[in-house]
Amino acid sequence: MRRLKNLCKDPLAVVSIGIIIVTVICGVFAPLVAPHDPEEVNMSLRYAHSSVEYLLGNDHLGRDILSRIIYGIRPSVLWVLAALAVSVMIGAVIGFLAGYFGGKVDAFLMRCCDIMLSFPGYVMALAVIGVLGVGLENILIAFITIKWAWFARIIRTSVNQFTEADYVRYAKTIGKGHVFIMVRHIIPVTFADIAVISSSSISSMILQISGFSFLGLGVQAPAAEWGMMLNEAREVMFTRPELLLAPGLSIIMIVMAFNFFSDALQIALDPTRQGRSKKENIQLPSKRAAEST
Repeated sequence: MRRLKNLCKDPLAVVSIGIIIVTVICGVFAPLVAPHDPEEVNMSLRYAHSSVEYLLGNDHLGRDILSRIIYGIRPSVLWVLAALAVSVMIGAVIGFLAGYFGGKVDAFLMRCCDIMLSFPGYVMALAVIGVLGVGLENILIAFITIKWAWFARIIRTSVNQFTEADYVRYAKTIGKGHVFIMVRHIIPVTFADIAVISSSSISSMILQISGFSFLGLGVQAPAAEWGMMLNEAREVMFTRPELLLAPGLSIIMIVMAFNFFSDALQIALDPTRQGRSKKENIQLPSKRAAEST
């Protein structure tokens, strides 16, 4: 609870959490929040400017841009969060097994991770898309295929720090089972690391899925997605640049919100980082004064 209070004391973190919560709620309840059908074509409103009924105007097919932004939250954010959760779950299982048991189990699992990590992420994603075809589902499968090994290696390192702790050795001595030890003693102390790496990865995944959709490899028309909306608006980027603003600013705002939230979460879960940063800020002026004299 004290760590959560530290998180709430950061105004930037509170604003970021608010943006994330509002975005997720709008995405989940998109049919209730969106004022119009995002796929409804009305050529009489082609490239119409903003109005009371259509606050952000209309695109090249007369579709409501605001409704498409709201529905675009689902593939751009919600499904990315789902893919992240699956990746973290797979990585956590493998990381816990490797870090806790060590020995041959650790060596075998880490060699599997090394094989996966030896391929560049975008190359692996393109390979998966090339085999399975374009589409949101295949992009998410590519994300899971790429990310689980990275999570497994980081979580394994975190687990390995506590495997030889005295309280873990004592639990083994009195005959406690491996599952009990992991759940009772290992997961609570490694949860902070898992939360931080998960929150720091979501931003890059959002940018990647928007990038793939912008290239035509992700979400396909007529479904709404922020990256694809940027691709559709680039044809009129010089005559109607405002059409780029809505999806572009949506991506920027949610990515910045997750980045700021990740930084604040890392400081809240590890208060020594904040202490070190304050100490550095205090020592820096004195060091400069010494150098000037």
